[in-house]
Amino acid sequence: MISTQVNTRLCSPKQATQLGRALAPLCLHQVSVLGNPAALRAAAAAQQHQHGPAPRTFSTTSAARLRDFFPPKETAYIRQTPPAWPHHGWTEQEMLAVVPEHRKPKNVGDWVAWKLVRLARWGTDLATGIRADQQVDKKNPTTALKATEPLTEAQWLVRFIFLESIAGVPGMVAGMLRHLGSLRRLKRDNGWIETLLEESYNERMHLLTFMKMCEPGWFMKTMILGAQGVFFNAMFASYLVAPKITHRFVGYLEEEAVHTYTRCIQEIESGDLPMWSDPNFQIPELAINYWRMPEGKRTMRDLILYIRADEAVHRGVNHTLSNLNQKEDPNPFVSDYKSSADGHKPNPALKPTGYEREEVIG
Repeated sequence: MISTQVNTRLCSPKQATQLGRALAPLCLHQVSVLGNPAALRAAAAAQQHQHGPAPRTFSTTSAARLRDFFPPKETAYIRQTPPAWPHHGWTEQEMLAVVPEHRKPKNVGDWVAWKLVRLARWGTDLATGIRADQQVDKKNPTTALKATEPLTEAQWLVRFIFLESIAGVPGMVAGMLRHLGSLRRLKRDNGWIETLLEESYNERMHLLTFMKMCEPGWFMKTMILGAQGVFFNAMFASYLVAPKITHRFVGYLEEEAVHTYTRCIQEIESGDLPMWSDPNFQIPELAINYWRMPEGKRTMRDLILYIRADEAVHRGVNHTLSNLNQKEDPNPFVSDYKSSADGHKPNPALKPTGYEREEVIG
């Protein structure tokens, strides 16, 4: 189980088929997803009102066994380990400016990358039990947000964990291969490696945040293990052969991530996810520290806004990198620009479809 805070005043567990619809203020509910009791289960805990508002957590184990799934390591001398890449933070205006967007394929490589992402999206929907009435308009899958039925909190967590366990792979594979290429060719990489590794680190922080809210069962862990094995090797081979197409694929994958988090935000705001709409719902301390979230801006909606903004950056970065010369061009996102070209310095969050080469390289 993963919990942000142990709650000692819990009522008896009661099975429920729909987590988001069955939440009651005085008892703990547990739900099984994927039609398998060993799959990821999520539940909400609440105290009686006379004891005041209480934090709510997701759990896969009984209330008597609440614990932190990966507690900080206690040592004799070390207090904590700071992040390798501290997050620069987001303003509320920057986060609210993010919108779902789709870059239309312009060549065969783009088309192949897009179709592969759609295939992956179909597989994810199937594996995580998303029904037809919970899916958006299939003619505009990356921008449409309305569905007949919303997802439950449990379904969202399954989706988030599966998505983030995969999303952390491409940056690491690309950074590793470019690092080895730099050593092998005895040449500088011009700033690509650091950006790619930071991307993978950021995606892993997303995963760790959601892992503080729930714990996958054996079925979900097996799915993640298999998916990561296939995905890593596929990314490894494709980046060796066609790095441009691989970056385009990741750009389209990040479009899906932005769409996913935007839809979740909308469902929170519309009250379809009552637990996450509750202002007393507490997000993990890990997230507060990593994104340096200010007081009063630490709701579940705020957390998803931060994560969506990160995904928007990965979307713009990878679409842009796909447009560059993979061996010679410097990374425009970490480069210093000439004083006469300051207006060409890119902001990936503001360019969802990525910058063309002539816009940032000249």
